[in-house]
Amino acid sequence: MWFDILPSFWEGTKITIELTLFSAVIAFFLAFAAGFGRLSKFRAVRLLSATYVEIFRGTSLFVQLFWIYFALPLFGIMLPKMVAGVLALSLNAGAYGSEIVRSTIISVPKGQTEAAIALNMTPWQRTRLVILPQALVMMLPPFGNLIIELLKGTALVSLITLSDLTFVATVLNSSIMRPTEIFSVLLIIYFVISLPFTRGIRWIEHRLSAGRY
Repeated sequence: MWFDILPSFWEGTKITIELTLFSAVIAFFLAFAAGFGRLSKFRAVRLLSATYVEIFRGTSLFVQLFWIYFALPLFGIMLPKMVAGVLALSLNAGAYGSEIVRSTIISVPKGQTEAAIALNMTPWQRTRLVILPQALVMMLPPFGNLIIELLKGTALVSLITLSDLTFVATVLNSSIMRPTEIFSVLLIIYFVISLPFTRGIRWIEHRLSAGRY
């Protein structure tokens, strides 16, 4: 029965959840920094933000993870496996998230900004009180999808022998050779982990949208 292999997944589940949570938080801040950077009036800031986004969107997460963990030590920078995994995942997700931030901000009707200017609001007040509240509601569904993609991307950290769910499943399968049961359990665990994220994003979206439509 597959119940007897469930305990073996406990540590891997904890590491996968930690990777997802830490990476999601860092990616959120990177997304906003790069998203606003792409809209900055300063050319240097726009160029820096665009370079970051294009590099991490234009290369695979596998290569980024490999480079951060195996190539950086050649330059004297050695990172623990967990730190390398979180860094790669957050940089990658942050680059994709920045496009969500940028696109939703520019999709807010210009009339809203013009009305805020007419009310003599400062740029910061316009952003905080007028633009962001509307943009955040539009950001939530794609951010929810991004978090699920981030969760699935954690499987790649097994390549640097970090004992996440996929690594545990691979090691377990090599020792007892029960692939159908092992990977069925793996599938169910990933689904169970993703469900609270999906429901949580929908709940937040509902709360923020209340009274707007």
